[in-house]
Amino acid sequence: MAAKIFGTNSGGTAQGLGGLGLKGAGQGGGGVSIGIGSVGTRGRGMGAAAYGMGTQSLGGKSSVSIPQANIPAEPPTGNTEHYSDYGVNPFVTAAEDRLSTFSIDVDTASYTLARRKILEGTPPPREAVRVEEFLNYFRYSYPEPPPGAPLAVYLDAAPSPFTPGRHLLRVGVQGKRLSISERKSAHLTFLVDVSGSMQSPDKLPLAKRSLRMLVDNLRDGDTVALVTYAGGVKLALPPTGLEHKALIHAAIEDLTAGGSTAMASGIQLAYQQAMKTLDGSSVSRVIILSDGDANVGPSSHEEILKLIRGYVKEGVAVTTVGFGMGNYKDTLMEQFADQGNGNHYYVDSLLAARRIFQEQLGGTLEVIAQDVKLQVEFDPAQVARYRLVGYENRDIADKDFRNDKVDAGEIGSGHTVTALYELELKPGASEGLATVRIRAKRPRGETASEHAYRFPAGALAASFAEASPDLRFATAVMGAAELLRHSPHAERWSFDQVLKIARGATPPGNAEREEFVSLLERARSLVGTVATRGSNPTEGRPAPARGR
Repeated sequence: MAAKIFGTNSGGTAQGLGGLGLKGAGQGGGGVSIGIGSVGTRGRGMGAAAYGMGTQSLGGKSSVSIPQANIPAEPPTGNTEHYSDYGVNPFVTAAEDRLSTFSIDVDTASYTLARRKILEGTPPPREAVRVEEFLNYFRYSYPEPPPGAPLAVYLDAAPSPFTPGRHLLRVGVQGKRLSISERKSAHLTFLVDVSGSMQSPDKLPLAKRSLRMLVDNLRDGDTVALVTYAGGVKLALPPTGLEHKALIHAAIEDLTAGGSTAMASGIQLAYQQAMKTLDGSSVSRVIILSDGDANVGPSSHEEILKLIRGYVKEGVAVTTVGFGMGNYKDTLMEQFADQGNGNHYYVDSLLAARRIFQEQLGGTLEVIAQDVKLQVEFDPAQVARYRLVGYENRDIADKDFRNDKVDAGEIGSGHTVTALYELELKPGASEGLATVRIRAKRPRGETASEHAYRFPAGALAASFAEASPDLRFATAVMGAAELLRHSPHAERWSFDQVLKIARGATPPGNAEREEFVSLLERARSLVGTVATRGSNPTEGRPAPARGR
C-alpha cells in the first residue's frame, strides 16, 4: 500500500523500474558489471546503541584489478585503506522505546566497493559494509508519487526466512522523476585529484573517461569548470558553457597525475569557481574525484569540513566520487559528501560511471527533497522488540525529529530509499503495528512538512513465500550484507539461504539481480577468511547512549 507526502490523493499504481542490462562487452573485454547511483547525505546526532564503535585501518599487501572494465591496475606498495566501523544496531524493547528515528541515505558506494573486492577474490573489510548502501543500490517497484508530490512511501512485511518467530518490515520511499525539460540548469565544478597516487589505470584514466561521459550527457544551459590539485592547485578551465564542449573535453584530456596532494587548497579554489555561477534558479555542485588520500593533517580535515558546511549554506552541494584501491580513504570521502549535502559514489568501472552520469543523471544532479527524516513508532501492544538493520551512522535523536535545524539526507530525482526492520511480534499483530512519519523540506526550504502513515491492513504476508518478489530480494541483499560484515545477529544465517532467496526473487532477464546472485556465489567461498566480529551481540566497545 502506498502513501504520499506533500499530496492529498492516494498513491498511484506501482511501476516496475526494470533491470539494468549489465553483462556483455565493455572497454575491451567482457565480464560481469553493474554500476552505482544514488543521491543522499547523512543526518547527524547520536542514537541507538551499537556494537563495536571505532575505526580501523587495514594493513598488508594487495593487488588491484577491475574485471568489469578489463582495466588492469598497478599493485600498491602497501594497503593504507581506511574505513570506519559504526557498529551494529541492537534489538530495542518497544515498551521501553517505541521510536526509531534516522536520516534517509541513498549512497551506494559500499556495495560497489564490496563488489570489486569480491570479484578480485578478496572479502570486503567488514567495516566497509554498510547494509543501507547495499539495499539502496538495487531498484524496487515502488509506486510513483502522485502529481505534485515529491515522495511516495510504501510499507510491507513478512515472516523472516532466517529466524523463526521474527518478521521483516520494509519501509520504502520513492522520489519523483523529473523529465529532462524539468531539470534545472546545472553549474558543475569538477575538482580532480591529479596527485601521484592517482596514476594507476583504475584512477585518473577512469576518472577522465567518467567526466567525458558526464559532459556528453549535459544539456544547453549547463556549465562546467575544472580545478585540479596535486602539490599545488590549478584552474584548468573556468566556468564554460556546453556550446564549447570540445574545449571542455580537451581540458579533461590534458589531465595527468604526479605530485603530492593539496586537497584543502583545491577545494577552496573549486568553491571560488562554483560561487561565480551561483544563482537562485539553478543547481550548483562541486564534484570531487579522488582516492581520498589527502596529505593533510587531522586539523586540516576538520577545516575542510567546516569550509564545506559554510558553502552548503550558500547553496553549493558536494558530490564525492571515489576511485582505486590500496590507499582508498572511504571515511574521508563519505564525510565530505555528508557535510556537503551531496552523495558518495565509488566507481570501479566505466559501467558504474554510466549509471551515475548517464542513466541516473537527473537524480545525481538535482535534489527533490532535503533534510528527509524517518521516524517509525512501534505499537508495544503488537511489537515486542525491533532493530533497524543498517543506518548505524544515520541515527538521529528522537527529540530532533521535528528540529528543522538538524541536518538529514537528500533524495534526488527518481531515487529510492529502502530500510528493513527485524521484528519480534506479539500474537495477533497486524494493521497498525507501526506508524511511519516522514519529514522533509522542499529544496532550499526552511520549514519541513510532516506526514504519518499507519501500517495498512493486508500488508503483512502470512508466509515469506507469499511476500512480494521485491521484499524477498531486499531480504537477500540485507542477509548478504549482514553476513559480509559478520553481524552478531546473523550467526546462524548462511549464504546458502541467501542464495536460495535471491534466486527465487530474480526474474529472467533482470541482469542487475542476476549479477548479484553471481556475486553471492563468489562471496560464499570467501567469508571464511574474515575474522568475525564476535559471537556475543553484547561484545564490542561501549556505544553512546541513544538520544531521546
